[in-house]
Amino acid sequence: MKATEVPAIAGAYLFEPTPYADERGFFCRTFDADVVRSVGLDPDAFVQDSLSRSVRGVLRGLHLRSGAGEAKLVRCSYGKIFDVVVDLRPDSPTYRNRAFFELSGETQVTLYIPTGCAHGFQALTETADISYRIDRPHDPAEDVTIAFDDPELAIPWPLPAPLMSQRDQEAPRLAEALKQKES
Repeated sequence: MKATEVPAIAGAYLFEPTPYADERGFFCRTFDADVVRSVGLDPDAFVQDSLSRSVRGVLRGLHLRSGAGEAKLVRCSYGKIFDVVVDLRPDSPTYRNRAFFELSGETQVTLYIPTGCAHGFQALTETADISYRIDRPHDPAEDVTIAFDDPELAIPWPLPAPLMSQRDQEAPRLAEALKQKES
């Protein structure tokens, strides 16, 4: 497994496993504490694992947390997704930068998203399973949602007419969401 910095988002990393494939399928390590530690992250900081399953076209996000925020590791364990990170840390050298990734079950690449960055994705396959590992217990009172189609962000979502939760459909634009994050 190797770790690669994401130039567009300060402190973000891609963790790329080395799959061992044969006629039976494949095997790969999806988390390695030593590799995580080698880039200055504490592997013991992650306290909750979650899994979401989405059908093609589902768009989840953009989400982040207020208060102390949360860092997370995100991996598409099955299927394929278009993944988005937006740096919303005012003191970051990459403030307001966006980065786009295609994560898939074939590669099992894990994306580390630092605290203070918004995250969202759209499922590109009939089924997409996404694994999350977060560094704080989830508190719904701290959830902040940003409109996926905010023109200020101009995210090139690949599929039209996304399927979304009511919360995501009603999300405020970036400027309003940032005020909510600070309160």
